[in-house]
Amino acid sequence: MAGLDRAASPGLRLGRWAYHRGEFVPASDPQLPLSTQALHYGIGVFEGIRAYRSADGLFLFRAYDHYERMLRGCRTLRIPLPGKPGDLVDITVELLRRNAHDEDVYVRPVAYKLSLLPGMPPGVFLSGLSDAMSIISYSLPVERLGQGVRCGISSWRRPPRDTLPAQAKITGGYVTSAFATDEARAGGQDDAILLDRSGNVAEATTANVFTVRDGCLVTPPTTGDLLPGITRDTLLTLIREVGLPVAERSVSPAELFSADEVFLCSTGKGVVPVIAVAGRDVGTGAIGPVTAKVRALYAAATTMPGGIHADWLTPVMETP
Repeated sequence: MAGLDRAASPGLRLGRWAYHRGEFVPASDPQLPLSTQALHYGIGVFEGIRAYRSADGLFLFRAYDHYERMLRGCRTLRIPLPGKPGDLVDITVELLRRNAHDEDVYVRPVAYKLSLLPGMPPGVFLSGLSDAMSIISYSLPVERLGQGVRCGISSWRRPPRDTLPAQAKITGGYVTSAFATDEARAGGQDDAILLDRSGNVAEATTANVFTVRDGCLVTPPTTGDLLPGITRDTLLTLIREVGLPVAERSVSPAELFSADEVFLCSTGKGVVPVIAVAGRDVGTGAIGPVTAKVRALYAAATTMPGGIHADWLTPVMETP
C-alpha cells in the first residue's frame, strides 16, 4: 500500500510503539543513518498486513502467509530475518497489543540493508552489509465500497521479472508505481493499471486486477510480471468455494473496456470496484453485483474467526 503518512491520509494514526532491530521502542525514537543502503539503493523488502476488528475482537489476517512471502523476498536480497514466520507473527501480535488500536489496523514490516561492513568499499552490493528489520502499525479503518475508482492505462510498464523479481515486495521497485500513480492523478484519475512487456494487463499500482464478463471472473496469471497477492489468492479460494467460474489467464487492455465489471484487490484496501478505465465506463459505470458479492465474501472471511477459514485469523485481542 502506498502513501502511508499522516499528511496524505487523515484517517491514519501511527501506533505509539514500534519493533526496531530486536526491541520494542517508542515509534518516534528510531533513527537511521543517512548512509543507510536501502535509502540509497532501494535494497529492502516490505509487507502490508491487515488486522480487522469485529465484535469478536482484533484478528490478524493471513499474517503467517505474509511473513512467508517476506522471507522468500529477503532470501532473494540476502537479508536474514530475526526469526521464522511464526516468530514474526508473535512479534506482530505483541506490537499490536502494546499499541491497543481501537479500529482496523495496517501493519508495515520492512527488512533492509543498513551499513557497509568494515573493509567493504563503496558500491551497490547484497553482501558485506549489515541488515535490520522494523515493524510499525497504523490505525486504518477499512475503506467502504463507495462509488468506485477511475483508472487510467499507464504509460509506465510493470518491470519484467528478469529485471526485477515480481514475486517480492522490493522497496526500490515501487518507484514505478509512484510514477504511474502520479501520471494517473495528473490526468484526473484515481489509480493506474500497468501493462507488462507483452502489452497485457499486469496489475494496478498496488493491487491485482480482476475482470468480470458474463458472470465469469478472470485475473492475470502469476506467471506474468505481477505480484502474487495474498488478497488475490484469498479471493480465488473464496470464489471457487461458492462455485463462481474463474480463470487465470492473460488479459488484454481491450478486455478492460468491454468487461461487465472490473475490480482491484489489495491488503490495504480490500476489494475496490473500478467504474471507469481510460475514460470509458466499465459496464453500467456503477458497482456490479459480482464485485459486491466478492467483497462480501472477503469481508466475512476477514472478520469471522469461527468460519471455515479460521486458520487465516490470528487473535490479537479477543472480546470477552
